[in-house]
Order: sequence, then structure tokens, then C-alpha cells
Amino acid sequence: MNPYKSTYLSPLGEMVMTAEDGFLTGLWFVGQKHYDAALLDACEERDLPIFVETRRWLDTYFAGERPSTRPALRLKGTPFRRDVWNILLSIPYGHTMTYKDIATLIAEGRGMASMSAQAVGGAVGHNPVSIIVPCHRVLGTDGTLTGYAGGTKRKARLLALEGICLP
Repeated sequence: MNPYKSTYLSPLGEMVMTAEDGFLTGLWFVGQKHYDAALLDACEERDLPIFVETRRWLDTYFAGERPSTRPALRLKGTPFRRDVWNILLSIPYGHTMTYKDIATLIAEGRGMASMSAQAVGGAVGHNPVSIIVPCHRVLGTDGTLTGYAGGTKRKARLLALEGICLP
């Protein structure tokens, strides 16, 4: 099946969604880091049920409510990146983790003594499904904002929407 795309106008700016075979494969703020314009050019514009479901999820989220179920996802990436993204999916609404926390979990899961928090940061930054895979819930070791592909102002607003107070 061909990849498809659609848009969503969020309170933080326009977003683009992509899907294949009934699965959400991408959700980005237009122009954010790692925004794949070439991929989007290859996608056909179409309103699919997965896009309707994703818009509903986002409407609930931006209304300050906790969405109940997440749209079906197909996350494409290396095994390492998928491991990191799966940990992101485990971070509850209204909570955060640090890059170091995630690195520790990955190292433990792989039977390693340690893992680079910077490597984790690279995987977090390449998350293809913003907000739903909550990379905005990852903070620096001291609890401060660090990078966010959609911009740190958006990250701060997403955290505030979830009731997370920053130092």
C-alpha cells in the first residue's frame, strides 16, 4: 500500500500525519527537525480512518484531557531506536523521565554496564510520531528542558498542558 498523508491544525502549529496499511507512521510539526519533506512529497493526500482517529486523539490531548487509547502505530527505525521509542510509550501522561533513566533501562535490557545518554537523545530526537510517542516527556538529568525536534517552546507547552512543572 502507498503511504498517505493528512494534516492537523494543533494549537501549537500545523502538523502532518503519515500512514501505511492502516497504521500511523508519522506525526510532525511542519518544519521541525527531522521533518522529512521528501517522504511527504511521495505521499498521497487522503483522509483515512487512522487520520480521523489520530485527530480525535489529538483533540482530546489538546483539550487537556488524557486520551484513552492510542492510534495503531507502525514505528520504523533501527532496533535501538525502536527500543527507545517503546520506553517513551511507557512514560505515563503527566510524568517525565531523563535521558539517563532511559539509557539505564536500555543498558539493563541489553545486559550492558552502561549506555550513552547522548545515543538515547539521538533516538528520542528521531521519534517519528510526535506527542503520541511522548518524547516531550524526556528531560535532562537535572530536570530541565533539553532539545525537542519541535522546539523547546512547544515542549514546555506540552509539559504544562500535562500539569508538569519545570524547575
